Amino acid sequence: MAKELFFEIGTEELPAGFQPRAMADMERLLRQELENARLTFGAIKTYSTPRRLAISVADLAEQQPDLQTRAMGPARSVAFDAEGNPTKAGQGFARGQGVEVAALNIVTTEKGEYVSVDKQEAGRPTAELLPELLLRLISTIPFKKSMRWMDLDVRFARPVHWLVALYGGEVVPFAFGNIESGNLSRGHRFMAPEAMIIANSESYEEQCERHYVMPDPAKRRALIEKGIHAAATSVDGTLNEDAALLDEVTCLVEDPTPLIGNIEAEYLQLPRELLITTMREHQRYFTVKDKDGKLMPHFITVSNTRVIDAAVVVKGNERVLRARLSDAMFFWSEDQKVKLETRLEALKNVVYQAKLGTSYAKVMRFRELATSLAAQIDPKAKLQTDRAALLCKCDLETGMVYEFPELQGVMGREYARLEGEDERVAVAIFEHYLPVEAGGQLPSDNVGAFISIADKIDTLCGCFGVGLIPTGSADPYALRRSAIGILNIIIARGFRIALPDLVDASLNLLRDKLTRPQAEVRTEVIEFIRLRLVNMLAAQGHAADLVDAVLCASFSDPHDALARIKALAQLKVQGEFEPLATAFKRIANIIKGGVDQPVDKELFEGPYEDALHTALQQVGSKANDFIRQRDYVAALQTIAPLRDYIDAFFNGVMVMAEDEKIRRNRLALLTSVARLFEKIADFTRIAD
Repeated sequence: MAKELFFEIGTEELPAGFQPRAMADMERLLRQELENARLTFGAIKTYSTPRRLAISVADLAEQQPDLQTRAMGPARSVAFDAEGNPTKAGQGFARGQGVEVAALNIVTTEKGEYVSVDKQEAGRPTAELLPELLLRLISTIPFKKSMRWMDLDVRFARPVHWLVALYGGEVVPFAFGNIESGNLSRGHRFMAPEAMIIANSESYEEQCERHYVMPDPAKRRALIEKGIHAAATSVDGTLNEDAALLDEVTCLVEDPTPLIGNIEAEYLQLPRELLITTMREHQRYFTVKDKDGKLMPHFITVSNTRVIDAAVVVKGNERVLRARLSDAMFFWSEDQKVKLETRLEALKNVVYQAKLGTSYAKVMRFRELATSLAAQIDPKAKLQTDRAALLCKCDLETGMVYEFPELQGVMGREYARLEGEDERVAVAIFEHYLPVEAGGQLPSDNVGAFISIADKIDTLCGCFGVGLIPTGSADPYALRRSAIGILNIIIARGFRIALPDLVDASLNLLRDKLTRPQAEVRTEVIEFIRLRLVNMLAAQGHAADLVDAVLCASFSDPHDALARIKALAQLKVQGEFEPLATAFKRIANIIKGGVDQPVDKELFEGPYEDALHTALQQVGSKANDFIRQRDYVAALQTIAPLRDYIDAFFNGVMVMAEDEKIRRNRLALLTSVARLFEKIADFTRIAD
């Protein structure tokens, strides 16, 4: 018979960003624990609010099944002598397994006869297993940051105040720190703080909602979404959709109540993004727009309590927002008194990083890189790139960005527009920070893309150059994000950039700052970027073996590498691909490193060598044309007929001839074939 397991951890307010991950980790860890314990179970459901994490498991078996195991020992000839008497090895094995020598069995395997011991372990009741299991679970949920409290020898994201642990309605007894498990949960901190008795997950949801807590985040999110849309409609507007803010607010409240307030009209003259960012980042307010997309003088907040007089709560929020926007108006006015370019000099007094110098020095470095990229790829954008690179960090010295750091780039763009800068320059000031998150917005124009790549590669090379290298758990300078950003921009914009050359250019500009050998740093940075590309392409669904095959052949041009991966994927589903890959692998196995020397036709001894050589010259010329045009599908289709000549060569020729000249000439011919393949991928790495 199966029963339900229910477990709740009651805490002080958990950060909004912790909750979704914690729910996923709870389910993953509990699932592993139950599987390791050989317990069958049904559906798992998780819950979270700012004050609780909970999980239920349906149909959890009442007992483990019995476990039958076989321990293998030494060979029979080692465990017993010729007369059949146990040796010290046999006696030691039996003793180690806790049995008499007579209990040893003889089993026949592929390697011969061995001794073994068969054991049967009786399954334990689930109720006996759960205390240890739940204690391990709560102790191993990972958090970005965890804490200790009082003088207890336990850690959690926030102090734990209660535990509910029930199996089949009965309490699972265990303690975490100074908290013992029971069947008492708590309602909303302000509206229903009293304890409530929980019997199971169904009772839990009912009791929580009766005590002003909606424990299911999906239901809570849907309720908030409906409420904020209704609030926007009430003033004849529509909601500015913001899924990330909706997710965050869902994790900030237990009993949501959307309320709409007003913004004084004078503040609407501030830039749209400034208004939205101020309300979003500082107050967690949603904004409202009219039918033309313009911001309306309203905001929506989500209260965590059911208010008696909504007007009082709204006025309080309006007062707080007014103070924020009043500060913004002041800085907006004051900042315009000093031109952006004038602020560049102040960056000489701002330390970017102690070992890497000032922000001014960094700007000068990536300015040179960015204009070099523009000269190579889009010469007409060189002047705009140079100007945008010069100005892109100047807003860091404005009062607005000092007060609202999240507006860096945004304010630079707006001030540049006010000063009459070219629109591409203004947009690039904002876009050079992109992308700011995985899968985030990328620069929409080459100017911003050049500066973004240059800024990020300078950060990457600089940090590696002074030993600030990411570890498995720490990446304070967001170097992984910088590398992925560079790759995404290059691929999205279709830039033909040789990454090793870009790294070299950056390291040359950083030469006087490096504290490690430049060649060593170069190798590490290139490999770091390559690994990011491997992970990025795998996450996008490209076959791991094709990614490996292409990037091992060459990855210096990410856009080109992606084109080769797509071509291989297209041809791999065709029947002629597998024999072609097999032919290359056969060549690779015999030439090892290869013999790179001219092929001498005078040393050919039969028709098969000449036929392969002639076919290679004909096919190679056409294939190389397609490769230069980056048409890798056509190149592979052109190369495919070589397979028959390769097979005939191997069937008709002894490659490893006794005569060294003939042998090396044949290896050189095969090497020439291999080098053609290798321009696309290392076919030995493609799975059969």
